[in-house]
Amino acid sequence: MFKKLFGKEAKVTEEKIVSPVTGTLIKIDDVPDPVFAQKMMGEGVAVQPTNGIVVAPVDGEIIQIADESKHAFGIRSALGQEILVHIGLETVAMKGEGFKVLVKLGDKVKAGQPIIEADIALIAEKAASTVIPVVVTNSSTGDYTFTWSELGNVTAGETVIFEAKTK
Repeated sequence: MFKKLFGKEAKVTEEKIVSPVTGTLIKIDDVPDPVFAQKMMGEGVAVQPTNGIVVAPVDGEIIQIADESKHAFGIRSALGQEILVHIGLETVAMKGEGFKVLVKLGDKVKAGQPIIEADIALIAEKAASTVIPVVVTNSSTGDYTFTWSELGNVTAGETVIFEAKTK
């Protein structure tokens, strides 16, 4: 509507990011992997999942899917955040076993839309951890400020896990 009135679209300046999986929200610092815990990949949080239905945490475009291992995906939001959802730790070694990708590169998705089905029991058996880090990989640009949600139980596609605003 604004585009019709003023000839340009309203610019997005803030977003709410929802949990990509049902489980327990934990601090990124508590992820048992230094790459995530020391924020080498970027700012974020993590979820200890209770099931394996992994959904889009925000409306956006799928910009990355781990081809052979299927253990992670990246999504670019309207705000410009590049969010990595990494299912489990050391899951690359599973070579895609236990993962079913439901979207393809370039797909436009809505928050809450299923992206990957993961066999959490198999991941618990074969990988280092089932924890799912959710990281803003371009957070080091300094373009965003984050408000982190309270730790505790979260529901996939519903519970806001953090909010981001442009500076």
